[in-house]
Amino acid sequence: MTEEKQTFDSEQVVSNVSNEAQKGAKVVEMKESSPDGGSEKTLVEREDSGKNTEEVQMEWYILKVQSNREDSIKKTLERRVRIAGLDKYFGEIVVPTESVTELKGGRRKTTKQKLYPGYVIIQMEINEDTWYLVRQTSGVGDFAGAGGKPTPMMPHEVEKIMALSETKEEEEPKFKIGFKVGDQVKVIEGNFESYEGEVSNLDLANGRVTVMINIFGRSTPVELEYWQIESN
Repeated sequence: MTEEKQTFDSEQVVSNVSNEAQKGAKVVEMKESSPDGGSEKTLVEREDSGKNTEEVQMEWYILKVQSNREDSIKKTLERRVRIAGLDKYFGEIVVPTESVTELKGGRRKTTKQKLYPGYVIIQMEINEDTWYLVRQTSGVGDFAGAGGKPTPMMPHEVEKIMALSETKEEEEPKFKIGFKVGDQVKVIEGNFESYEGEVSNLDLANGRVTVMINIFGRSTPVELEYWQIESN
């Protein structure tokens, strides 16, 4: 009995490889010699890219954390995400803040103040791995949501927080003024000391307050520095 010689059609193999590649498949060519040491045959290993392509869908969530630890928890989360190799499931992690200017000792001092102490907003896809990583991070409480289920933030909510958090170079930080329009106040320093009146306008950019004061029987607007008055 004679042994049959292995044959192959090289053109057919090239055609097969080309067709597989056109289907979006990952094509791996492996050469195998025939027993008689003659020609080689090409084995095509096909891996459908469509089956392995994972679409990540991230949304914004509110995360309850320990107060006064917001910044350190943010850094810890970012570090743990990198170590776990889950970067593709996470976007930004933000501690919402705003710039506030106060006058201390006659000097302006601008500081960053947290808009929502005890909270961090995080952009991520919720799955078993990401949920476990976040919940097992020291200082993290839980996601904000109903019935223990994380509830994504609405787009307009995210935009509002981001707008407040961004300090634009052309904008002056706002002063922290503990008054609002309509408040009854008393002047404690300056030419109108001991006068009383009602707040009619606030200039947050310059730290000034306009107070309606009764002067000679007439209600007169007087502009004062916010530190020159106190609540009445």
